[in-house]
Amino acid sequence: MNLQQDYHILIIDDGSPDGTASIVKKLFPKYPGQLFLEERRGKQGLGTAYIHGFKWALKNGYRYIFEMDADFSHNPADLEKLYMACKEEADVAVGSRYVRGGAVKNWPANRIMLSKGASMYTRLITWMPLKDPTAGFVCYKREALAAINLDGISFVGYAFQIEMKFAAWKLGFKIAEVPITFIDRQFGASKMNKGIVKEGILGVLKLKWESLFKNYRSRVTNKNYIEAPLTVPAAQSYAGE
Repeated sequence: MNLQQDYHILIIDDGSPDGTASIVKKLFPKYPGQLFLEERRGKQGLGTAYIHGFKWALKNGYRYIFEMDADFSHNPADLEKLYMACKEEADVAVGSRYVRGGAVKNWPANRIMLSKGASMYTRLITWMPLKDPTAGFVCYKREALAAINLDGISFVGYAFQIEMKFAAWKLGFKIAEVPITFIDRQFGASKMNKGIVKEGILGVLKLKWESLFKNYRSRVTNKNYIEAPLTVPAAQSYAGE
């Protein structure tokens, strides 16, 4: 809230047992018109939370729309770097751990190897020119996000991150990687499991297959997109479930 731009925060809560929703509601008087909450029933998956947030941001006319982890693994100060990258030339700016200047802190060696291996595997299969395609810290220009048929994104787990970038790339949008330092959470546990790894491996193969032999570009193109007048602040920060 103390950054230069007029950032707004939307939090998606799927009935978190830690009382996230009630904590956010108590902060409404302190941040009127800046802090927002969308509550959903049951655990509907990370990807659907992002889609919900994206649709909310587009409906409310934001020009720059961010996604980030809400556990401070992503440093809010880096929002400025992603914003400037999109303001200057990129359509999508990715907070990257694996470009020059990027880093990871407090991850065990096996987790780093898994993450880097997933990134290399994704580049090898899809030919997408990104060093950190699984990153979850991203800024989208409104035009890029609105051009994607969000209902056509098929993954709901962590492979969602790959498909969103793949769709933007296939639609011809310019993606820039901005170096950041990812710091592993101090509290709570990672949701990484065998199912997520399996979805990533098979999902990347599916994306490549569909892009080669099916009309993938048509499926992920929002044919109903019509740019609306913008009447709200320049930037909005979205923190997922």
